[in-house]
Amino acid sequence: MLRAVHLAKSFPGPGGETIPVIRGADLTVAAGEYVAIAGASGSGKSTLLNLVGLLEDLDGGELWIAGRRLSDASRTEKSRARGRLIGYVFQSFLLIPSLTALDNVCLAARYVGGDRARARRRALELLEQFGVAQRKDHYPPQLSGGEQQRVACCRAMLNEPPLVLADEPTGNLDDEHAGLILGALRARAGAGAAVVVVSHRPEPARAADRVLTLTEGVLK
Repeated sequence: MLRAVHLAKSFPGPGGETIPVIRGADLTVAAGEYVAIAGASGSGKSTLLNLVGLLEDLDGGELWIAGRRLSDASRTEKSRARGRLIGYVFQSFLLIPSLTALDNVCLAARYVGGDRARARRRALELLEQFGVAQRKDHYPPQLSGGEQQRVACCRAMLNEPPLVLADEPTGNLDDEHAGLILGALRARAGAGAAVVVVSHRPEPARAADRVLTLTEGVLK
């Protein structure tokens, strides 16, 4: 489902120098597999996930998702692929403040042109499953960090994407709700999706089929 070969990414430093963050990382994740990526804070885990999620351009390497080579795709092609192939749980949530929790979840359906009534029903089911159904008409600023995290997970799951990427998905949650999120990610893998979670916490790794560590820009 996912194949990344020699991914590379650098950023400009404060003095104009180039700082390499990802240095030839290789990653293959099969359909139905849950892979956890660990690493110290600042090791580049989020950058790696953004590269795999088509949110940042590669400096080098190749990226294949669902059999499609997307590393050299146009921005439009990448945008379409993100909407149809990837569910992304962002560390910073990225909920739209002017939309209710329910509307934020339903927003994912617009990218695939799905039936809006069906999407709304599915969104309500997910909000119930994640314990935030009572907050469906509230706006993100009215939600706690943990509630926003769960709404973001609902959005990522709405289209039942074949690839799920999660950046510190349990970082704002207590043990009970963290277990709920990890159970849902494990279930997506059980349903045939490829799941990649990056986290510095031990809980996501315990649920994984494989655990990799990002060290000096390389996965080991």
